[in-house]
Amino acid sequence: MRLLRLLSFLFTLSISLPIQAQQPKKPNAADIQLMLEKLNVLGSVLYVAAHPDDENTKVIAYMANEKKFNTAYLSATRGDGGQNLIGSEIRELLGLIRTQELLAARRTDGGQQYFSRANDFGYSKNAEETFEIWNREEVLADFVRVFRKHKPDVVITRFPGNGMGGHGHHTASAILAKEAFEMAADKKYFPTSAAEYGVWQPKRILFNTHPFFYQRAGIEMDTAAMITLDLGTYNPLLGKSYPEIASLSRSMHKSQGFGSTGTRGTQIEYFEHTAGERATDMFAGFDTSWNRVKGGGKVGYHVDNALMYYDPAQPWIIVNDLVLAYNALDKVKDPYWKKVKQEEVKALIKACTGLYMEVKADQYSYTPGDSLTLSMEAINRSDVDMKLVSIRLGDRSAFHVNQKLFNNRPFNSDMNYVLDTQTSYSDPYWLKAPGTLGMYEVIDPKLIGTPENAPALSWRATIEINGTAIEYELPVIYKENDPVAGETYRPLEVTPPVFLNISEKVYVFGNGDSKSIEVKVLAGQAEIQGDLSLNLPEGWKVKPESYSFDLSDKGAEAVFSFELFPPPVAHSGEIQAVAKIEDKTYNNSLVRIEYDHIPKQALFPVSSAKVVKVELEKRGTNVGYIVGSGDEIPASLAQIGYEVTELSNGDITAEKLQMYDAVILGIRAYNTNDRLKFYQEELMEYVKNGGTMIVQYNTAHQLVTKDLGPYPLQLSRDRVTVEEAEVRILKPDHPVMNTPNTITEADFEDWVQERGLYFPNEWDEQYEAILSSNDPGEDPRNGGLLVAKYGKGYYIYSGYSWFRELPAGVPGAYRIFTNMISIGK
Repeated sequence: MRLLRLLSFLFTLSISLPIQAQQPKKPNAADIQLMLEKLNVLGSVLYVAAHPDDENTKVIAYMANEKKFNTAYLSATRGDGGQNLIGSEIRELLGLIRTQELLAARRTDGGQQYFSRANDFGYSKNAEETFEIWNREEVLADFVRVFRKHKPDVVITRFPGNGMGGHGHHTASAILAKEAFEMAADKKYFPTSAAEYGVWQPKRILFNTHPFFYQRAGIEMDTAAMITLDLGTYNPLLGKSYPEIASLSRSMHKSQGFGSTGTRGTQIEYFEHTAGERATDMFAGFDTSWNRVKGGGKVGYHVDNALMYYDPAQPWIIVNDLVLAYNALDKVKDPYWKKVKQEEVKALIKACTGLYMEVKADQYSYTPGDSLTLSMEAINRSDVDMKLVSIRLGDRSAFHVNQKLFNNRPFNSDMNYVLDTQTSYSDPYWLKAPGTLGMYEVIDPKLIGTPENAPALSWRATIEINGTAIEYELPVIYKENDPVAGETYRPLEVTPPVFLNISEKVYVFGNGDSKSIEVKVLAGQAEIQGDLSLNLPEGWKVKPESYSFDLSDKGAEAVFSFELFPPPVAHSGEIQAVAKIEDKTYNNSLVRIEYDHIPKQALFPVSSAKVVKVELEKRGTNVGYIVGSGDEIPASLAQIGYEVTELSNGDITAEKLQMYDAVILGIRAYNTNDRLKFYQEELMEYVKNGGTMIVQYNTAHQLVTKDLGPYPLQLSRDRVTVEEAEVRILKPDHPVMNTPNTITEADFEDWVQERGLYFPNEWDEQYEAILSSNDPGEDPRNGGLLVAKYGKGYYIYSGYSWFRELPAGVPGAYRIFTNMISIGK
């Protein structure tokens, strides 16, 4: 029923809310009961660790739903340095995926999410190394900010501060948590966040321990002085035990392969005292009732009434008590609990009345200055007498509607807006400015700690019930109907008017030949005309120097080809694509990340590509590639002239494989491809008949077969994390070090993130160890490159991080990998 068409005026972008790209939650009667019970609890818990997936989701689910505390997880990093089991995204793109996986986990277990500005630069073996790369003072400031903002009564760390947690980031997170615990209550430390949120002293900080930590240290775990909790409780309102909820939450970490199966029954967790007041009960020493705050008694009275009279079949009958509780909160003197509980009451009123409100955009992306067509729906599905008083957009004055919302009768209106020309783009806030190896740069300090951007566009609706005005702030959404998935949502985007996508991230030039560089120009809005050119490093040349483009429709695209000529000597640099439109220049590319378990993500990084001139010879042409968990090696090999064929399971026969000069297995292939155990005999026969097989790193956990090669080898957790660590050539006369390229120490310069990971530590004497490396102070790791002659062919196992080095354009990595493919030719 369309009652009204109104509101055509200019709209200035509002930045204030977290993105809600998922379908809005519509609480059922059991959800409302749980929300009511939570409303009566004034307690707060903060869980602290280093990465997405470090958190104990059982603890978070229990604290949020059983204890009903305001529960959150602070992750020091976004997990950029990890590996990706579901795709080829690494570094910042992986960090964005893991951020959204954490948010999906929190939607599942009931917690909230915070981050610091620390960048996950890769595996670190101790906290000292971590603090050399992170800006310790800035990360500590972020921890203190979150402590003051969330005001936890209890802080729980996943790791100890003594190194038993293994990873240096783990230890660093515990050290910083303890320092923040001691500083958050003193306004002389980090006065900016003290002025913004006030100071705060948690009651105690605990280490959520496990026998694993003590086994690693070779000592026995003594539980006598520890606090214990049984987290195996069943929640009848949710229909699950907390371990079952935790398994669903943990299974959101799909990029890390952490799918989990729920369990039932008693499950004891142990907590060791770190600092603060000692107690046998972790919740001792603070009041979680409404008596905690001045003026809370009257609020508690109305909440108790709501709980007493709540009827799941008629939830709206308690709305009057909720409105009275909302009004009583105005007199509560504690600003933290006042704000938290007002938002909880508002959510309950909305749930009890079945109040549904949305403003929907007609497109999912816009550019600054665009005109938007929006449609609004508001409907009250209860007998409660309510009125939509006004709608307020951004910084504009409220538009008064004064429309009564009758039971189950929708109110609709259409609205037109124009985005301000200075509206900022909606790419992730921590990626807008260049950071460092260890830290992200955040331009707006108020965003520090927040998990993601505010919505690209938001609106406020004022609802009046029983003479009380209640304001709801909601994101403008985009949704569409998918023929298979049905109603689907995606984040609204504010984008540049034009995107320039260079077809490859790295171009590797050998033997002086030129390469064609393709640039796709994509229109972010209609009627885009301009000129396209490339910015070049010194010594490089391009033909032609520029192109003109004219795209009439939004979404239209055109591809332009430049011929790029390298300098005569080895050199590396960066090219950038630039569009000039009237008097403005643009250099953004468009990267989209789309997986079913997280909202669609868009980034607009600088349109650039690395260009590398390298002295390179190669033997052979045809390469077969068996994909593992996903990497960009095939595209990298194509850069230097190899014809790479991705092999399906039906292609893996000794006879069919003979056409390839080498067969390469992608990263973690033996962890992710169940069929490989059945094709191992065919692969070994291929090698025996004269083929070359190259296996990249796998983990020892969940191998589909232990027989990775023609002779026994044992994988370990040995790794070399320092990318500058010395690499010693143990077999300088071996063909893999000499043919067709002579490998020297210079080929191990300018590596990124690490040397390698999960090296074998035991192997049959038939294997020859070619290289040796180790992190400072450790024993040599000689298993990073093993070569064995088998029949007429060669088998190579390598834990060196080719999946990082080749896409990063590291010249020496190309020369060594080419030699591996070329061996025996």
